Amino acid sequence: MTERVVLAYSGGLDTSVAIGWIAEETGAEVIAVAVDVGQGGEDLDVIRKRALACGAVEAEVADAKDEFAEEYCLPAIKANALYMDRYPLVSALSRPTIVKHLVAAAKKHNASIVAHGCTGKGNDQVRFEAGIASLAPDLKCIAPVRDYAMTRDKAIAFCEEKKLPIATTKKSPYSIDQNVFGRAVETGFLEDIWNAPIEDIYDYTQNPAVSREPDEVVISFKQGVPVAIDGRPVTVLQAIQQLNERAGAQGIGRIDMVEDRLVGIKSREVYEAPGAIALITAHQELENVTVERELARYKRQVEQRWSELVYDGLWFSPLKRALDGFVNEANEHVTGDIRMTLHGGRAVVTGRKSEESLYDFNLATYDTGDTFDQSKAQGFIELFGLSAKIAAKRDLT
Repeated sequence: MTERVVLAYSGGLDTSVAIGWIAEETGAEVIAVAVDVGQGGEDLDVIRKRALACGAVEAEVADAKDEFAEEYCLPAIKANALYMDRYPLVSALSRPTIVKHLVAAAKKHNASIVAHGCTGKGNDQVRFEAGIASLAPDLKCIAPVRDYAMTRDKAIAFCEEKKLPIATTKKSPYSIDQNVFGRAVETGFLEDIWNAPIEDIYDYTQNPAVSREPDEVVISFKQGVPVAIDGRPVTVLQAIQQLNERAGAQGIGRIDMVEDRLVGIKSREVYEAPGAIALITAHQELENVTVERELARYKRQVEQRWSELVYDGLWFSPLKRALDGFVNEANEHVTGDIRMTLHGGRAVVTGRKSEESLYDFNLATYDTGDTFDQSKAQGFIELFGLSAKIAAKRDLT
């Protein structure tokens, strides 16, 4: 029986060439799988037909935008997930979504190998292969660019030799990955970390320096889930899409950082994630109102570890699953409304309202009606500082 390989297919030059390349190198039949996570671009049916024209024996396409938003982006919002306190895991979140579809296709078509187009230098190779190993340990993984030295020059030559139906135009100077949660841009002149980004590299966001009217928005959450924008019900996908448009129009969500990659190198990355940053900002503030202090303190530690696990490609790991349980429990009372002003590249919270609020006006006020018993403060301070006081008597003698 001929071996079968499931290929993560984008419709671009590299993965189109990989279909024939894999067939020649391994003698296997190739099943192409394209997954729409909101990256835009060509119609899925066009991509499917191209895969078949390039030699795939089967081609599957999946509209996974809602799945991606609800099962991958939403947990990140609940976890206030920001790798290195800045990056909202745009690419890292899409990989397990794609992995799930690749594994399902491999089982359906009795394939023993899964292939992807990643290089040996980035994070995505780990995300794909660690994810596949967690869902289907018996599947083998190959990466033509990494394993068979399939350079772009070789890909273009192969494409022309085989007369494949795909354009071999000059490559963009940037490497771009995008989905509905955001957009990542790297390489080219950005590899010199002294070079400032130019406006041409941005697509999801407008220049925040341009004068424009502020945009006020109210985001409603129920147990950590965004459920309405300005009082109108939305799905998670719609919340991200609408805030991509509105926050993006105000230049919100631009991130320029030197990032610690999983493989041990530092890499300069430029991200745009207007909807993600607006939603996480609002969610964090609603947590400030509704989550008890000790739980909130511990959750911040969990958020950092959760983000690192997802960044490192361990979405399907036991620790990640266990932390999901904690994050969901911590979001039990995160219900209410957050009002924000979107303007000048910033999403600024201006109002908070919640039936689950722990904010007690009568305890917080300094005016008439204050119910806080200040007479208890002195004794509290004496006990709170007692151990430090005892140590100081010893250390200062």
